[in-house]
Amino acid sequence: MENFIFKNPTKIIFGENTENQVGEEVGKYSKKILLHYGGGSIKQTGLYQRVTASLEKAGIEYVELSGVVPNPRLSLVRKGIKLCREHSLSLVLAVGGGSVIDSSKAIAIGVPYSGDVWDFYSKKAVPEEAIPIATILTIPAAGSESSSGSVITNEDGWYKRPVNSEFIYPKFSILNPTLAFSLSKYQVACGASDIIAHLLERYFTNTQNVELTDRLIEATLKTVINNVSIIMENQNNYEAWSELMWAGTIAHNNLLNTGRIGDWASHDIEHELSGIYDVAHGAGLAVVFPAWMKYLYKHDINRFAQFAVRVWNIDYSHWSPEKTALEGIKKLSSFFKFLGMPSNLEELGISDDRLEEMADKCTNSDTSTVGNFVKLGKTDVFNILKLAGN
Repeated sequence: MENFIFKNPTKIIFGENTENQVGEEVGKYSKKILLHYGGGSIKQTGLYQRVTASLEKAGIEYVELSGVVPNPRLSLVRKGIKLCREHSLSLVLAVGGGSVIDSSKAIAIGVPYSGDVWDFYSKKAVPEEAIPIATILTIPAAGSESSSGSVITNEDGWYKRPVNSEFIYPKFSILNPTLAFSLSKYQVACGASDIIAHLLERYFTNTQNVELTDRLIEATLKTVINNVSIIMENQNNYEAWSELMWAGTIAHNNLLNTGRIGDWASHDIEHELSGIYDVAHGAGLAVVFPAWMKYLYKHDINRFAQFAVRVWNIDYSHWSPEKTALEGIKKLSSFFKFLGMPSNLEELGISDDRLEEMADKCTNSDTSTVGNFVKLGKTDVFNILKLAGN
């Protein structure tokens, strides 16, 4: 096990009707805020009305910025930064899923920074402060509601890049499972695929003697698999949504990182797909992750076999651990298909004429590698994308 420090300062407020507490909670940090959200869905469901009523009751002034889209755009982030500065707004309240929260985090680190916020995402600068962020989660998926990460897409070149900073942990996040009842089955499937990918990125590690976190990740995977299957049959099952929403938070709040070094190559590769083609992140991961597994499972057949046995209940073959490992990969692919996720690049609407470009961008023209389980160069990324095309 690796040395580690674990800290997660985000206060989680979980349960039905908890969005009505937002005004009181926001008031502990600010009286003038940016209310950041996506399209019209929060107004159609009545969430917007409940949130603004709670804010007004608590005497909170707010300026609105809507328009966040999946794979959130840098241009809107810059607009949010400008609004915060012009109106002296001192907190960003994100009402939505991971894209809204990531956009809010980018705004929060951009407000006090004298340069361009993209500097943080292009690794030219490191955040040193931020205005506070708070969230009301509507889509269990990205885990951004209690993580230190944010991912933004720059329309100039269509680069999708992450940043991690302790300054962008939300001060509090409100998780009401009923807010997810109105999601489409495709959104549910994309969210569950994203959660599964977050768990797998941590699971495939070279670190030895990490039994506790192995077991925690396996249990969380089984919880996601079981409860999203229930939700696909009954969209209004509160208990199943509670399990899935909390699993999505736990999957990405860094608890399951402790003592181990995760991989993250599949996320880096998928960012090129969604950056250029604007595909849903979870759908892209459902295609990339099995291809990544097929490409390098021989690096540690025993870990892949363990995944197959403990998560998918596959009988271990003492005569052929490799067969067990491959069965686990097949089970994962089949589950993504059951959810309605695409199984190859063609189903995502991606042709193979830009694979080399994506591999090049992913590895900075082959000057850097991605991943930790196996460090992958440009040729490796290209080969994984080719496998994902089949």
